[in-house]
Amino acid sequence: MATPGFEDFYVEHKSTIPANAGELVRLFVRRRNGTPDGEQSRPVLMLHGRSVPALAGFDLQYKKKYSWAEALQKKNYDVFVMELQGSGLSTRPKMGDWRNIQPTEAQRKLLVPNPNADTDMTPPIYTSQLNNSQSDWDEVDKVVDSILDKTGATKVDLIGWSAASQQLGPYAIQHHKKVRSLFLLAPIFPPQGRASKPGTDFDPPVSLPVSTQGFGYPMTVGTKGGVDAAWLKDLKCPDQREPGMVDEVWKAIMAVDSVGADWGPVKSPTDPSPQGLSRIRNSYWWGWNSTTVKLHDVLGDKVPVCIVYGEHDSVVNTASNLGLLYFSVPELYRLIPKEKKLMFRLA
Repeated sequence: MATPGFEDFYVEHKSTIPANAGELVRLFVRRRNGTPDGEQSRPVLMLHGRSVPALAGFDLQYKKKYSWAEALQKKNYDVFVMELQGSGLSTRPKMGDWRNIQPTEAQRKLLVPNPNADTDMTPPIYTSQLNNSQSDWDEVDKVVDSILDKTGATKVDLIGWSAASQQLGPYAIQHHKKVRSLFLLAPIFPPQGRASKPGTDFDPPVSLPVSTQGFGYPMTVGTKGGVDAAWLKDLKCPDQREPGMVDEVWKAIMAVDSVGADWGPVKSPTDPSPQGLSRIRNSYWWGWNSTTVKLHDVLGDKVPVCIVYGEHDSVVNTASNLGLLYFSVPELYRLIPKEKKLMFRLA
């Protein structure tokens, strides 16, 4: 019988992140099972983007109307929300110490007075990026296999938000026999993104981990003010965002990062408690670009694709002269090689 609420559990995985390769880690998963009695489960896997952890993005418990996962559960789907290593409640390898953040003056200043870090430019203890495309694909595959084993289903529907397209797009191409469909909300798609190793579909183009090209640290930290500022950029009409939402989202982010919650400047002269900082993985991604999206004619055929994005979203659509930072949702839609595809632009 379907559970009326949710179940939290961990999937054990042998890490392929260079920082802790071979170690047994735990990948957090929340399940909301809406399967009616006597029916076969239809599993859905939801994956977070770069900076907002999954529970804050997909299962925000506020006024009973901001949980996408719960809404799908009520429509009889068997919903699984996962966290990759280094995010949310999953294992955070070599990330607990403040000395592993990006060694810039601006980042270090955020750590004063909590945890009372020095503001000098001491290099990080671990001088490479944390995760990479292959480690992310491996973790998604481990959770997908766990879901199929739990439910007895043969395929899973994938839902990805923002940078999750970097994981789920290539994953669906490589593992299409396990994927029923792909739904991307505000997907990050770099047409000029890093290529795979020449002569391969998805092998890494360089030796891992990467310690150069600006990738000599495993994490950055974000602030509540940063969340607010990024959101404000794309608000174009009155009442587009309900009052108090930044507070609620930030509470949810801090709830899954007990270490980061104790970092940062004080809240006010009368409240000496820390404002909290969000720890964000520094990633090295490849294999999601104008060439790979067309590989083997998978997307739009064996795996139908639906894309939704906002008319004024300035993150997912950028100038075409930015190289790796050129993102385009319409270009992703255009390049999907087959006909089973839809794209909606929301006003």
